[in-house]
Amino acid sequence: MRATVTAHRDYRIATIDNRLYGAFLEHLGRAIYSGIYEPDHPTADANGMRRDVIELVRELKVPIVRYPGGNFVSAYNWEDGIGPRGQRPTRLDLAWHTSESNAVGVHEFAEWCEAAGAEMMLAINLGSRGLDEARNFVEYVNGPTGSYWGDLRKTNGRAEPFGVKHWCLGNEMDGPWQVGHKTAHEYGRLANEVAKTLRAFDSSLELIVCGSSNSDMKTYPEWERVVLEHCYEAVDHISLHMYFANRAKNAAEYLALNAKLDAYIGAIASTIDFVRAMKRSRKRVTISFDEWNVWYHSNVEDREILGGAKGWPHAPRLLEDIYNFEDVLQVGCILNTFIRRADVVRIACIAQLVNVIAPIMTEPKGAAWRQTTYYPYYFASRYGRGEALQLGVKSPGYDAEVADNVPYLDVSGVYDEEGGTLTFFAVNRHGEKSIDLEASLQGFGEARIVDHQAMTSASLEAANSPKNPKTVTPAKGTGASVKDGLLTATLPPYSYQMLRLSLAAR
Repeated sequence: MRATVTAHRDYRIATIDNRLYGAFLEHLGRAIYSGIYEPDHPTADANGMRRDVIELVRELKVPIVRYPGGNFVSAYNWEDGIGPRGQRPTRLDLAWHTSESNAVGVHEFAEWCEAAGAEMMLAINLGSRGLDEARNFVEYVNGPTGSYWGDLRKTNGRAEPFGVKHWCLGNEMDGPWQVGHKTAHEYGRLANEVAKTLRAFDSSLELIVCGSSNSDMKTYPEWERVVLEHCYEAVDHISLHMYFANRAKNAAEYLALNAKLDAYIGAIASTIDFVRAMKRSRKRVTISFDEWNVWYHSNVEDREILGGAKGWPHAPRLLEDIYNFEDVLQVGCILNTFIRRADVVRIACIAQLVNVIAPIMTEPKGAAWRQTTYYPYYFASRYGRGEALQLGVKSPGYDAEVADNVPYLDVSGVYDEEGGTLTFFAVNRHGEKSIDLEASLQGFGEARIVDHQAMTSASLEAANSPKNPKTVTPAKGTGASVKDGLLTATLPPYSYQMLRLSLAAR
């Protein structure tokens, strides 16, 4: 099976925002406790944070991490997580039916982010709380000393402001499951007033308003239109979420789901343009896709805890999906979609980063290990920075429930002009046939392959585990070559490839 790609140096979509490779950590399950924070772990630093996890996060070059939720934030009192740890209250978390010790709060998370080399993106509770609590939270985090909240922060060990730029105005407020769920008009008006107030404090903040929790919501995409009509001029990004599942055990349908993701992004991009035109605005609101991942493997096991059968446990094993090789292909396709939509998707956060539907897993007092999905995320984050290219792709395809003529070849290209590299991320969605790839490289000059990584498996169900953490890992690719401006490679059935080319100086 043959597929062709045309890549031209001057045909570019947009500069990829480094924040496209962000992540998310919520007070849910073991994401925080025994995930990033475990004071009695052999690798724990002076703050009780697991250094083995920090090293894996640094390896991923995660630029920004959203915190502390998620559904958790809609009934969260940020004040519970500050001050002496022994005086912090234990609360019942209604979102996940667990108890929260508040041993980790904004100070501890800030220290962890600094160690991990990431910025903080903080979410504000606009479910059970409102404008005044939002204002106070931002002032506590970013305000100067000599004021009440700045002096309280200093008393709690931090004189200098944290300088957090990114603030989420609530979480999934369109969802009936959310504590404090609101209609689009209710939420849009509240978000606008909160945004105006925060801008009175600091006009340079980047504010993220809630869009639809997923594209199957009955209120989608009307929700986005109404919310943006209320607050377009006051916010910078609109948040979208989407999770991917293969409950029917149909690989072809599962691996076509990024077509649904692409349509979702396209619809909201059009909605943004509509509101912008209606308001005669020069401002361009963009998308923060701050929750995305595969999520379905652990659903059955989670029901007992989420249903309350086990009371209110602290940091139980929840949403601990064990990912397989099929999920590698899915994550590769999702990341390719974000790269191809880099003109409108400026921030994206894999949900989540550690233990909870995560690429990194830990054992209490034991090892940290990489899930199968760690690797496509790693390759995209490290090598998918630069200019997203507008590729001309011709590939055989198939019809799926979510779209017709889904191409068997899913590919994105990134040109790093400063670094002199061209990188392709390619997924073969066909389960039986190889793809003979021919990529015409136009305007790049002389090129040579400097890295070729391939992920294949005899079984879509193959997975990593604490005892066998390297069952599914990348291997050095073979057979690819560049001659006279033509890159050729063979992509085996069900495979993920990263092909990195060095370009001669021009």
